[in-house]
Amino acid sequence: MNKFSRRAFNITLTKGIAGAGIISGMPFACAFGAEKNTKKSLGVALVGLGNYSTYQLAPALQDTHYCHLAGIVTGTPEKERIWSDKYEIPKQNIYNYENFDRIAENEDIDIVYVVLPNSMHMEFSIRAAQAGKHVICEKPMAVSVQECNAIINACKDAKVKLGVGYRLHSEPYTQEVKRFVSEKTFGNVTYISADAAYTSRGNPNQWRLNKALSGGGALMNMGVYSIQSAIYGTGENPISVTAQEYSTRPDYFKDTDETVTAQFQFPGGAAGNIMTSHNANANRLFASCERGWFQLEPANNYGPLSGQTARGPLSFPHESQQKLQMDDFASHILQGTPNRAPGEMGKRDMIVVEAIYESIASGNKKVKLNLGAMGLV
Repeated sequence: MNKFSRRAFNITLTKGIAGAGIISGMPFACAFGAEKNTKKSLGVALVGLGNYSTYQLAPALQDTHYCHLAGIVTGTPEKERIWSDKYEIPKQNIYNYENFDRIAENEDIDIVYVVLPNSMHMEFSIRAAQAGKHVICEKPMAVSVQECNAIINACKDAKVKLGVGYRLHSEPYTQEVKRFVSEKTFGNVTYISADAAYTSRGNPNQWRLNKALSGGGALMNMGVYSIQSAIYGTGENPISVTAQEYSTRPDYFKDTDETVTAQFQFPGGAAGNIMTSHNANANRLFASCERGWFQLEPANNYGPLSGQTARGPLSFPHESQQKLQMDDFASHILQGTPNRAPGEMGKRDMIVVEAIYESIASGNKKVKLNLGAMGLV
């Protein structure tokens, strides 16, 4: 799949139009050894200072216990000054996309969090690993299973930890759903439904609507939440999928999928249905079980989430999901606690995404999946 170069990406953001060069190669720094875990708090460098870094990750890093904001990587010089002033980031911890590999020399930075458009995840995740830094790669992990494999192998070769930015696995409502499933609180799940969607309006030139940058549309964005919900809501990986695609605004969604629905079969006998869209609003997980039911609504936004069960409501205090997620990953590095969202989970989800696109392309035929326990945590 074609990918934009770093220079072209900056031009695209500046002009708000598509059309850029192709990355023909990836410069890599020499691999360094893994972190020796002698620190009490690990330094995080955010790569890409868009809305998610600006309004979610950076504020969350002011409250984390096991990690902190130590550096930034941006292609916009003006952001260097703004972030440096706001967060007191020293000049030596500020990088751009061209000199990024020099981060290998910086002992202040232990973790690199890649928050770039999807088509750039592989390059910068691999470069971070080659620099000896642990990696958090924002979801979706990449734009293909092949790219996921490349990231996983690079981190393994460099002996660094890899996590995917699946914040929900660290928040209490999702953890409670996973407990219901593992303990069979309501018996086996017989049916699961997961919807994740929002209505996209405004700038038709945003990178999420540009397939070269995003790798796909609603499915690659919100659809990952639907897939995730269906899997942790049953505790199983699907064994087959049948999918459909719809578009009611083709003039706006010229390059990417607008609405996708899919039906899963699970090895324990449960049936599942997911919906994702960039042209509808939906945010729900519902499971029907042998002896009751549970649901989350909202189920996948930044919170606070809300839940109900056949036995009554769920109620947990709200904390920043990003804070919990990054602390969990840092704790995994420092203390050996479980990795709540390992690279294999991101790869599994991309296998499912590719199967959904395959089903759509083949006229909605059933596609079999052989995932075993891949990515189940």
